[in-house]
Amino acid sequence: MKTDVIVLNGGSSAGKSGIARCLQAVLPDPWLALGVDTLVQAMPASMQASDAGIGFAPDGQVSVGPEFRALEAAWIEGVAAMARAGARVIVDEVFLGGADSQKRWQEALGELRVLWVGVRCDGAVAADREVARGDRLIGMAASQADVVHRDMVYDLEVDTARAESMECARTIAARVG
Repeated sequence: MKTDVIVLNGGSSAGKSGIARCLQAVLPDPWLALGVDTLVQAMPASMQASDAGIGFAPDGQVSVGPEFRALEAAWIEGVAAMARAGARVIVDEVFLGGADSQKRWQEALGELRVLWVGVRCDGAVAADREVARGDRLIGMAASQADVVHRDMVYDLEVDTARAESMECARTIAARVG
């Protein structure tokens, strides 16, 4: 069965983006890599200064309001439309709402063939990566490491604290049709 979409879900600094790049290198067909960071970067700066948008607390907690949710819903539908039009897509996501977040994607992706991948990483390891990166709010990795996996159903899980991005990508690629 041909896979249309690979969804990588994990907390900040878990290694999803690195895995996505490695998947693009090892998979035989071209795949687009899109994610929540792409969505946030595409939003106007005012969305980060409004309770209706997206907020980042000093301790790394993330809050989202109704305007963010509306744009996110359009984004999800757009990604699904690209996959229906024939683009193979790797989605790099942070499901802060756990299973509720997955349900929003499941509804949009509908009949598409999706490989759901949990990208796990010990919170302390992710927190160390967060500091080393220097481009993340400190505390985000620790606060998200477990909550993003709450009540999730995956086809496959990888652990970036125990395996490098390329090894994880190869494990995932072996499951892609």
